[in-house]
Amino acid sequence: MERYASALEESADGTRQQERHYQLLSALQSLVKELPSSFQQRLSYTTLSDLALALLDGTVFEIVQGLLEIQHLTEKSLYNQRLRLQNEHRVLRQALRQKHLEAQQACRPHNLPVLQAAQQRELEAVEHRIREEQQAMDRKIVLELDRKVADQQSTLEKAGVAGFYVTTNPQELTLQMNLLELIRKLQQRGCQSGKTIL
Repeated sequence: MERYASALEESADGTRQQERHYQLLSALQSLVKELPSSFQQRLSYTTLSDLALALLDGTVFEIVQGLLEIQHLTEKSLYNQRLRLQNEHRVLRQALRQKHLEAQQACRPHNLPVLQAAQQRELEAVEHRIREEQQAMDRKIVLELDRKVADQQSTLEKAGVAGFYVTTNPQELTLQMNLLELIRKLQQRGCQSGKTIL
């Protein structure tokens, strides 16, 4: 008798899982219609079905949410670093202008052209250094963001999410961004309706 009850329960669980898979697949298919046609063509039924399977237990939604939070914190940190650098440069420029003004006021008129030429060279050197520091900061930011993208791709690939693997191919990155957007929209639908359809 227990075996029979256990078999019925497993059958019911399997049926619920199958219904949930179809629900997710149907929701994904309707969301895909909102994407540009070039991406619709690249998202096959098999890919969407595999994605729906990966979403069944809800773990992928939690992973995506965690990755999004990490990305926002990283972006905020990098933005603040860049703002600090820009502020340091602004303070440096102000200090240099003040120094030059004081030197010009203390300078004898016949030495002023020589002083101004020296100050111009100093200003150009400082501006060159500022440009180099800003470019170095921007390169650092791009590299850090690229690393975050690769980490996200790797995490989602390890979680078994269809369409995710580490790549720098712009078309594949755009496709992965669209897949992430589909996942987020599904997650929002589940939260907005007040019930977990996912």
